[in-house]
Amino acid sequence: MAEEIHTPITAEELAHVFEEETAPVDLKPYAIEDWVTQALFWGMTLCVFLQFFTRYILNNSLAWTEEIAINLLVLVVFLGAVMCVRQSRHIQVDVLYHYLSPRSARILAIVVDVVRIAFFIYATILFWRYAAVVHRERMVTVNLPRNVIFYTIFAAFLLMLLRSIQVFIQNMRRGYSVLERPAAFDQIGS
Repeated sequence: MAEEIHTPITAEELAHVFEEETAPVDLKPYAIEDWVTQALFWGMTLCVFLQFFTRYILNNSLAWTEEIAINLLVLVVFLGAVMCVRQSRHIQVDVLYHYLSPRSARILAIVVDVVRIAFFIYATILFWRYAAVVHRERMVTVNLPRNVIFYTIFAAFLLMLLRSIQVFIQNMRRGYSVLERPAAFDQIGS
């Protein structure tokens, strides 16, 4: 078993750590969908806290908080997926690209981009049709229309489609994608 090593530090040295210059915050990597997703996440967090507080502290839970939290979670997932498409952060298997020739890897990466775009076209059309079928549904505990949720998910699929086209164009201009050179993307968006 490895022994832990703790470097001794004085109280004065510790106090000076808080005086060090910090780098300015860079908000450039974030897009509008990131901020909307963050707002929805905190709304969901508030609903979950309210559910916990009313159920376990007041012993009289508010039924609507669970349904609202679930719907907000669904929106966070789909709008968060837009960010993942934009930053090429979805789960991907790139080990195959290490064994292919650069030309074969490039062709395969282009095929992956085209298939991703085709998938998002199909998913967007499919969800538009689904939303049109169920657009009159209402929430169970709160008398609100669920079409707000459905059309937001449709908008998320549409945004994923547009972002995947944007990523494809960037990959074509750059001459490689994250699949071919993952190390080149390690610092992007972190």
